[in-house]
Amino acid sequence: MSEQSSRPPYAGTRYPRLASIEVFTSSIAEGWQDVPTKPDVAPGTGAAAASHRERLSASFPGKTIVAAAGTASVRNDDCDYLFRADSDFVWLTGCQIEGAMLVLRPVGAGHEATLYIPAPFKPGDEGFFANAAHGELWVGSSPGLAEWADALSIEVRDLPEFTAQSSALDGALATNRVDAELVAHVGMLRSAELHRQLAKLRMVKDEWEIGQLREAIDHTVAGFGAVAREIPISIAEGLGERWLQGTFDRHARTFGNGPGYSTIVGSGAHAPVLHWVRCDGPVLPDTAILLDMGVEARSLYTADVTRTVPSGGRFTPAEREVHDLVEKAHRAGLAQIRPGVEYLDFHFAAMEVIATGLKDWGVLSVSVDEALSPNGQQHRRYLACGLGHHLGLDVHDCSKAEYEDYMGAPLEPGVVMTVEPGLYFHANDLTVPAELRGIGVRLEDDVLVTATGSEVLSEALPIDAASVEEWTMRHHAGF
Repeated sequence: MSEQSSRPPYAGTRYPRLASIEVFTSSIAEGWQDVPTKPDVAPGTGAAAASHRERLSASFPGKTIVAAAGTASVRNDDCDYLFRADSDFVWLTGCQIEGAMLVLRPVGAGHEATLYIPAPFKPGDEGFFANAAHGELWVGSSPGLAEWADALSIEVRDLPEFTAQSSALDGALATNRVDAELVAHVGMLRSAELHRQLAKLRMVKDEWEIGQLREAIDHTVAGFGAVAREIPISIAEGLGERWLQGTFDRHARTFGNGPGYSTIVGSGAHAPVLHWVRCDGPVLPDTAILLDMGVEARSLYTADVTRTVPSGGRFTPAEREVHDLVEKAHRAGLAQIRPGVEYLDFHFAAMEVIATGLKDWGVLSVSVDEALSPNGQQHRRYLACGLGHHLGLDVHDCSKAEYEDYMGAPLEPGVVMTVEPGLYFHANDLTVPAELRGIGVRLEDDVLVTATGSEVLSEALPIDAASVEEWTMRHHAGF
């Protein structure tokens, strides 16, 4: 027998033929102790999801609705990105299992909910060693159908049952993450009205959701402190922006699901770059650092907070002047957040302050009125982004909602949104004085609309320049 033929049928990391080796399959099926595992869900998740389903049900009487958690995107070759469930699906179920499906069937005046999940492969199942997504040899002990049903107070069935009866879903309304081929094969319908209604419902948070956001924001505030403590060492040892980004991301992963979006750390001339997620530059001494960071809770509700801090503890005179103007605009925006006010009122209030300040500095070459007019907007050169957005399961929550639902609707209690004016003077922008080039400042808070006004959920972080300096130096001293 040759050396080649004496080798086992496969010795690599992929699975082609092990299941055909009887000795192997019988031996790997035996000798495993059962490890009971419960789903990791926040208290109240099931009740909140049931309430969300009831609200959606009332909008579509007699209609079957199908929602999907989705599947992970390929990172490269046979490696996937870490799975993150679809936000609409999570809002309706509280479940974050890859490949899971929800069916809402009309019953009487409401709907009956069934959650279909891929059951974990236990010892004795071929998938135990052959399925890298759900085999417990690969992913560890996992909750089963009964455990999920108990945790979420919903009927849970094995995913193959969904496949077996999917032909009965002809005409059902499907969310975007339901596989397109399945939608076409079964005859389901992608409904613009379904997505519009889901967005509208998700804009107003219930008490449970607000609690999840408070948790995410509190952890985010602590994460800002963790990053501030690392600034001196990142400068002294040349570790750079990437070190501070990693510091926050580690904090977010420790106290939540992870960062709610790509963490932004922009030092010096990188601060004006709106989405500086590369974070591959140095942390410069005695320059401002723009930090845009948010912890995503394990329920997937995320914070979104920005502060601009002086790396050495003190702003330069030019940085201080820019920060003061942004703070003034920020406070003008916050003052507009209350029930009954049009959503965009905060935007216009903050923009007026910015345009007026730029005019006073001589940066704006036209009048304030001309700049603020629909056909002007010259001041937007220095803040081309929006000044806020809804916040929830997505950092830009419900961003695909219709304009009249999102920006044309008055604020109401339960809305959680951000207010984030800024000024961004790029280092190569010859329209501004040399002393302003390379300065970027943003202030962003997460704000809850209450019955009588608003509450700044991230108020534990200061917004005025003197307090920001004091906060920064206090954290440097605690390093």
